[in-house]
Amino acid sequence: MKHGLILFAHGARAASWAAPFERLRDATQARTPDAEVALAFLELMTPSLPDTVAAMVARGIDQVTVVPVFLGQGGHLLRDLPALCNTIRAAHPGLHLDVVGAIGEDPGVQRAMTDYCVASLGARGD
Repeated sequence: MKHGLILFAHGARAASWAAPFERLRDATQARTPDAEVALAFLELMTPSLPDTVAAMVARGIDQVTVVPVFLGQGGHLLRDLPALCNTIRAAHPGLHLDVVGAIGEDPGVQRAMTDYCVASLGARGD
């Protein structure tokens, strides 16, 4: 079984917005050499999630995990992502597609963000 991991982000008009997500993708790929790691966007940027999955399936990947790189479970993750996944599953019936929770809801990620916020108190530019 060949594995794919897709970091799924919102997207923005400014191309520079994608830079931290690209670094996250590259760092994740470096730690998971046996899986293909890609970045996909909900809107405003490409590639889309369906296009990214289709490209992976064309390369023989038959198991894909989607990691929503969102802080929480808002409307996009509650409505838009399930609809996209239903469309993807219909288009690729042999694909095993998993979606995990929003990255920002993970306790470890919450601790890292808290550490950053606390450390910012000492980094004031006064």
